[in-house]
Amino acid sequence: MPEFGGGRFFASDNAAGIHPAVLDALRDANQGHALGYGNDAWTRRAVEVLRGHFGAGAEVLLVFGGTGANVVALRAAVDSHQAVICSDHAHLYRDECGAPERLVGCKLLPVAGVHGKITAAQARAHLWTRGGVHYAQPRLVSVSQATECGTLYAPEELRALADFAHDNGLLLHVDGARLANAAAALGTSLRALTADAGVDLLSLGGTKCGLLGAEAVVLLRPELAERAPFYRKQCAQLPSKSRFLAAQLTALYGGELWRELAGHANAMARRLADAVAGVVEPAHPVETNAVFARLPEAAIAPLRERFIFNPWPPEPGLVRWMTSWDTRPEDVDAFGRAVREVVGGAASRS
Repeated sequence: MPEFGGGRFFASDNAAGIHPAVLDALRDANQGHALGYGNDAWTRRAVEVLRGHFGAGAEVLLVFGGTGANVVALRAAVDSHQAVICSDHAHLYRDECGAPERLVGCKLLPVAGVHGKITAAQARAHLWTRGGVHYAQPRLVSVSQATECGTLYAPEELRALADFAHDNGLLLHVDGARLANAAAALGTSLRALTADAGVDLLSLGGTKCGLLGAEAVVLLRPELAERAPFYRKQCAQLPSKSRFLAAQLTALYGGELWRELAGHANAMARRLADAVAGVVEPAHPVETNAVFARLPEAAIAPLRERFIFNPWPPEPGLVRWMTSWDTRPEDVDAFGRAVREVVGGAASRS
């Protein structure tokens, strides 16, 4: 595998650096003293900015990371005897080391969706346990937007899930670690994919879109907001120097920077998919900044000696290539040429 340092690679959008505007915002916030735990002007401004996107009544809690955002959001809505219905690809199901179960105490009920997406009909299959004292009670449906497969829910698909949830006494949560990518790809506002679609609460990402490390929990129902600040503290997600998270989120979401950066990452993934078309088959539609491809297993190691990316178990030969806000066209083109060369060579030897 190539050495780290200086290069750009395709393992994760977390690998990208910090956008210069965010660094400038951090530098500006690093002046003098400010009260801690959110009692500062930067945090008030960030809350105002995010309420501008999601609604004046939204409760906004700043947190450090995506797993923390998901845990705090779920903790605000779900009790330990209850359950969360989600995709079997969901980050909170596959990639959070059991954090929801450990810290919320709830049960996760996975659904085998298509390209990472689930439908109301699939979620309904978990409702048969309702009222039975022997079973964890479904309380919430959680979807990722964009999904872990890089695919998208259209606003009407989210509305259908919200209507199903509400008709059955459930809530709808959106894991929006890449919500910016989704809105940029669909050409919508952030609100169109959340509050306007009937979403009740969301985890809003920033780290994957040029921030040093800042996310937010956004609660769109007043009754969820009463206890949530205390759960944030219990989950070790209350920042003492909140101004430095707030400054980052304001820099990203205070204007159109989020759309610009996410749109660029999406465009680079599309460029990569086009560059390898006819040589490798995408495993999922390329709709945001992820390209999933099936490669001959003999091609994976030679490619990873030249470029950093991740195999995607458990399926043999499946890999994930992620683009980011700072991916350059020349990076994509060089990688695309390498894929064509190595995969073509592997195919000729098989």
